[in-house]
Amino acid sequence: MFFLEKNYNLENILEGEVILINKPYKWSSFDVVKKVRNRLCKNFNLKKIKVGHAGTLDPLATGLLLICTGKETKKISGYQDMKKTYKGTFKFGETTPSYDLETKVNQIYKYDHIEINKLIESSKNFIGKISQKPPIFSAIKKNGKRSYEYARENKTIELKDREIKIYDFEITKYDRPYAEFLIECSKGTYIRSIANDYGKSLKSGAFLYSLKRTKIGKYSLKNALEIS
Repeated sequence: MFFLEKNYNLENILEGEVILINKPYKWSSFDVVKKVRNRLCKNFNLKKIKVGHAGTLDPLATGLLLICTGKETKKISGYQDMKKTYKGTFKFGETTPSYDLETKVNQIYKYDHIEINKLIESSKNFIGKISQKPPIFSAIKKNGKRSYEYARENKTIELKDREIKIYDFEITKYDRPYAEFLIECSKGTYIRSIANDYGKSLKSGAFLYSLKRTKIGKYSLKNALEIS
């Protein structure tokens, strides 16, 4: 399973632990929380225990998820405020309504004109404080309903732009039409929206092909535990 290799005990779990998990592909963040909670209750013969995550990862993303237990759940907002680092891949020449692989391609664009120097030059324009519109396929609530619920019903809603900060944006490899990247950013950043805006900035289209979160503040994916 996971974390049985480590010397967690009931006192520490109740007092509060931060458990680093490598979230699997297609698992929701809540799936991980539920799995951890059930396992802890079974291992320590508990009827219930407080367990929460500090920062959602989309089901199609993988990587670092911080799971807080016991009294540590009261500090979740502090962990959410930490910088996040992501690695992943953008695919140019196509867009999807969800800005990732959740939905099918809806438009095709030319991308032969996009050279590596243009990628690097355009990425610099995203560094710093920027205004970003969240994707319609997101968990943001409007009128008590998740925006992705509206999207799946083909209903149009307007989501407000939000200010985020990009600390670093590097293109680490380009094999047209795929560009691998590293982004360090503030909380509330949608990498899917960056993919969409990035494609537009290069007079083409793009969507998020893959995504992995590698760091949250001082916490690193290399120290995370596997879960199944």
